This record gives sequence, structure tokens and C-alpha cells, in this order.
Amino acid sequence: MFPDHGCRGEVALGDLPPTVRAQLATLPGEWLEYDPERSVVLKRHAQPSSGPDLPVITGELVQILAVVPPELHVSMPGGDFYVHTSDTRQYVRLHVQSGGVLQLQWAHPDFAESSPRPYGGRADSDLDPYYHRLNGRVTFKGDAADAARVLELADTWEGLYPEGECKATSEKGTASVELTDLNLDAHLLIERLNEVAGPGSLDGGFDVTTFGREVRPEDSVRVVFESGKTFVQRPVLWPEIAGS
Repeated sequence: MFPDHGCRGEVALGDLPPTVRAQLATLPGEWLEYDPERSVVLKRHAQPSSGPDLPVITGELVQILAVVPPELHVSMPGGDFYVHTSDTRQYVRLHVQSGGVLQLQWAHPDFAESSPRPYGGRADSDLDPYYHRLNGRVTFKGDAADAARVLELADTWEGLYPEGECKATSEKGTASVELTDLNLDAHLLIERLNEVAGPGSLDGGFDVTTFGREVRPEDSVRVVFESGKTFVQRPVLWPEIAGS
């Protein structure tokens, strides 16, 4: 489950008349509240105990927006609330655009639309390495001994979920490593692959998720090797919104 279910973010309502601010400040709510000093909608400090999360949060946001007169919607800066639901294990963005448009968008992680960036080490993943789940395929210039060194790393790793498979083969000077639900520290694997691979020969990649809990969509990482260089990608979760 998501350990930090709930919501984060804020929505700016802009300059409002004192009477509207006063009305917004009196609205009851379990999740959201209006801050008249900043004229923004915020998450309440107290952790709500009932649910389901998404319908309640969405209903409260609509109730707040409905108090703002339509003629003031055009000057509303807007903003976002991001909701991790505890009942359906989903991740949703409530996006408010200038003009008073409210959109609900479910996260659909898409690596095809994300841009790779150079690998920066452990800071590139928020997931506990003892729970890493790896899936993918990597090739490099190397022989059977090089492939065996990768297998040795996988066999000796003391992860908390000693599961999955690492299959390493070598043919005509090219080694191949296939990872299937393998519990192995991704960063150690990257180090080992760079040690054994011939210069500029690493290609392929693998996805990093987790065994320890249901992975949050924003935590997924893809490691990509291109001509010996190592990159990472984080998925694009939300489509671009025209006019936002």
C-alpha cells in the first residue's frame, strides 16, 4: 500500500473580494481548507481518518471553487492537488486551470515520453535497494568470465526478497544479461556492468521497481545504457494540458 496516502499541493484562487474570502474561510472540510491571507486552498494539518480519499477531496475542492463567482475565474491562477488513494491504490492529479477548469487525471507512467539524463548514483532512486526488483536486458562486449562476474553479484546479494532470475550468456565476444524480477541493488549492478563491459559497449537497460510495497508510479526508474554511457529515466505521469 501507499505509506503516505493522502494529498499534497495547493490551488491559488487569486484576488477575491472580502465577502468571498470570508465565506470560503467558513466552509467545513475534512481534507482541504482555504487560507484567506494567501488566498489559496491547502491540505489541512490534521490527518483525516475517513474516506474514500479521492471522492472526498474532489468534492471539497469543487465546493470551494463553486463559491468563487464565475466572473473571477479568469483571474484564478490555479494549481494542483496530487492524491494517493488508500482504497484503490491509485495516483491522481486534480488540476485547476486559470478560468476555473478542473481536470482529474489518473497517473499513467510513460517512459516513451520522458527524456533520459546522465546517471547520478544513488540519488536517482528513492527506493530502498534491499527491495529493488529489476527487469530488463543488457548486452556488452565480454566473454563468459565477464558474464559470470555479473551472475556472482546476483547470487551473493543479500536482499530481503531473494527472488527472481539473472541469466547471463556469452557468444562470439558479446555477453548478455537478462533480469527477471531479480532482487538486487540496481546501483551495484550498474557498477559491476561498467567494470566488466568493454569500452563503449554497454547497451540495453532495466526497470527498477520494488518488492517491499506497491510501487508508487512516481518512484519507478528506468536505467538505460547507450554506447557505454549510463542514463536514467523517470516516467511522465501526466499529459500536457493546453492552456495550463
